[in-house]
Amino acid sequence: MTEPHSTGRALGTAVFAAVAAAASLTAVAGCAAQGTATADAAALDRYYHQQIDWQPCADLKLTVEGPGRYECAFVTVPIDYADPGGATAQIAVSRSKATGTRIGSLLANPGGPGASGLGMAALGADTELAEHFDVVGFDPRGIGASTPSIECLTSSEADAARAEVDLDTSPEAVERHEQDARNYVAACTDRTGADLLAHVGTQDVVRDMDVIRAALGDEQLTYVGYSYGTRIGAQYAEMFPTHVRALVLDGALDPAQDLLSGSIDQMAGFQQAFDAFAADCATRGEECPLGTDPAQATARYRALVDPLILGPATTADPRGLSYGDAHTGTIQALYSEEFWPYLYQGLVELQEGRGDTLLQLADVYLGREPSGIYNNQSDAFAAVHCLDDQRITDRAALTDAAREVAEVAPFLDSGTEIQSAPLDVCAFWPVPPSGPTPHQVDAPELPNVVVISTTGDPATPYQAGIDLAEQLGGSLITVEGSRHGAFLAEVSSCVDRAAIDYLVDLTPPGDGLRCAPDAA
Repeated sequence: MTEPHSTGRALGTAVFAAVAAAASLTAVAGCAAQGTATADAAALDRYYHQQIDWQPCADLKLTVEGPGRYECAFVTVPIDYADPGGATAQIAVSRSKATGTRIGSLLANPGGPGASGLGMAALGADTELAEHFDVVGFDPRGIGASTPSIECLTSSEADAARAEVDLDTSPEAVERHEQDARNYVAACTDRTGADLLAHVGTQDVVRDMDVIRAALGDEQLTYVGYSYGTRIGAQYAEMFPTHVRALVLDGALDPAQDLLSGSIDQMAGFQQAFDAFAADCATRGEECPLGTDPAQATARYRALVDPLILGPATTADPRGLSYGDAHTGTIQALYSEEFWPYLYQGLVELQEGRGDTLLQLADVYLGREPSGIYNNQSDAFAAVHCLDDQRITDRAALTDAAREVAEVAPFLDSGTEIQSAPLDVCAFWPVPPSGPTPHQVDAPELPNVVVISTTGDPATPYQAGIDLAEQLGGSLITVEGSRHGAFLAEVSSCVDRAAIDYLVDLTPPGDGLRCAPDAA
């Protein structure tokens, strides 16, 4: 699911981090005509007609967690679709075969960008989806087990970046932060290569997904995408509308929204989720570390977190809990009501001067394994974002956005005066963006699709789902609650039933379907 990852050195105030994170946070001949106009269809033929060599995942040193028996493989794609005879990439894929009458394959993506998708082969394992579909997960190009891989920071460098606290917003500090961004970009370029960095955007992921569809033997795509996965789905709908059988897009990004306004809306969504958590916490009475008055919760939270500016809280891990990691751990827990008990525990600990739970939450968010090794999700987030989204080089616009975030998400604000804001890493990226500018999706030949949007979604606000469903001419399912993503998340049997019926039988949900969470 879409997560506003931070990259490189901390960008100053928590507000800067929020803005930079959210912003740094939408047949072979037919393929050649719609998605790869500059490529020769005959040269692409070998990719579209390749035979997938499925093997036990362990034999390929791949792991798929979840109930069931899985197979894995690698699908070959061109790194540059304009040069299909050139260098290639290997896309790691996983599969759980249909147990009954097979309709076809169902591809799924969990979001990010940067998240591994191999575990998506377990999606719907105890539903009719497992009976009727080969459920297929994949690691998008450059991510997870797919090769070549996006690499920027070493694990020790990532730890060091997280430990730094620099709230200075003076012009001198801005230059320092921008030099850190340049250093991060140089590390990405040296360790990944500009050739790969130029071809890890969503438009290439979409083309890979069409190759996977054809290699699986499916004439049309059945797909479930969460969060950033909705951007993949929407872009696929535009590039290959006649190749679509069914799309379920949950936790939507609006392709028509510009980057800064989307970032501000996202931070406002996290404040809404924080307020909901604070109200729930207040029902515990005096035990709540944020107090019994939700109106005072932001001030109480900042009183707990702001002292970390001067030094980390004690943890069993020798790193300690930094100021930035306290906010990161909090944001991780605000993604879903199911994580609220961990945030409550983390804030109780912080009252006592300890930061273990919040540090663990931050580690999950940033992809740090218990061994201390990071996966590449944060680096991949930066690389994909810098190709997909318009580049912002106007410091005044960034400064205005940072000030607006401070207003809409005060729980993230340190109270430091925002004098100016630095450019983020994308301003210094070695290759130009390749994604489309913000626009209304245009896919007139698209069949009916389903968009799911949750009223209190902090990461992809509810309105974005309304807007995407309208642009796609699809059906909207509204889910009540405070969480990011709802389909097959043990939240609402109402939304699960409606979306499964659509995927299996192509029966659209009723107009204006609204689903409440199941009773506890």
